Amino acid sequence: MIRERLLERIAFTESDPQRREPTDHRRLTDSICVHLQRILNTRQGAVPIAPDYGVPDFLDFLQNFPDSVREIEQNMRQAIERYEPRLERVHVCFIPQDQDLLSLRFHIDAQVRDGRSTRLSFETMLETGGKITVQH
Repeated sequence: MIRERLLERIAFTESDPQRREPTDHRRLTDSICVHLQRILNTRQGAVPIAPDYGVPDFLDFLQNFPDSVREIEQNMRQAIERYEPRLERVHVCFIPQDQDLLSLRFHIDAQVRDGRSTRLSFETMLETGGKITVQH
């Protein structure tokens, strides 16, 4: 369950068939980061098979900034907990920025479901156009 997503494993095996080793930490972190970015950039209702996949349009929330920050944190956390099964104990926290007033930054901290209490951290940035970038 803590490995890369299926298509990532297939692509990796096809690129180097001799390497069929377990997932290393870096590849797992990269895979989770890419998937988080996909989840957080998908608007709820855009995926017919799972209408609640993704997050609401945060541009609507920004009209009530800073009062809406807790709601954005909660929506991000709920989407991650529901659609990224490799993570648990997800915490999302707003990072105030004085110098960049055109974007909002959030810190995501979570535990990998690997039985070893591995912690991962990601930084996200919500830009004025609604796009979210995720970095680790």
